[in-house]
Amino acid sequence: MKKLVYICLTGLIAFFASCSSVKYNTTRLQSQDFSQYKTYGWLPPVDSLSKSYFNNDIAKGNIIESANRELEQLGMSYNKDNPDILFRYVSIVNNKSRPVYASPHWGWGGPWGFYRPWGMGWYGYGGGFNYPVGSEKFRYAHLIIEAVDRRTDAVVWQARGSAEVRTPEKAINNLPKVVNGIFKQYPVRKK
Repeated sequence: MKKLVYICLTGLIAFFASCSSVKYNTTRLQSQDFSQYKTYGWLPPVDSLSKSYFNNDIAKGNIIESANRELEQLGMSYNKDNPDILFRYVSIVNNKSRPVYASPHWGWGGPWGFYRPWGMGWYGYGGGFNYPVGSEKFRYAHLIIEAVDRRTDAVVWQARGSAEVRTPEKAINNLPKVVNGIFKQYPVRKK
């Protein structure tokens, strides 16, 4: 029995460790009744001023196809000529930097050494302190999907999925999961 619990816990830890750390945010027009929308259409994607990995046919296809599946599961149908609501997306990839820290635990025995003049315990814990020694550059991507009421031409819902991009190919292949997470934020539940 203990082995089974251990295997299950190890599997859960491995599953959560493998999950991408995509953060989702959403906003909506609070007074809007989203159940009134039965048909949808697409506006062209919004051009962003930042460098975008997602400005290619594969990425566009992954976004639109995934969003169409999600919208159909919400009970909506595609209507090119006279939709109730219009969707569009914008993808943004920013270059960012973050500080890199060092610890005084290095030296006099290494990170797991026996003598630590600034604290005791495992590396990073105890009485020591960390200090910045430089910075590293990284890329952070946002996929934003907006819903526009066709009658009023106003944005009534917007959701964003944001994550660090390590390789463009993996980010493009991960787009269906991000789109799924974005539409979990939509005010109408799946049928």
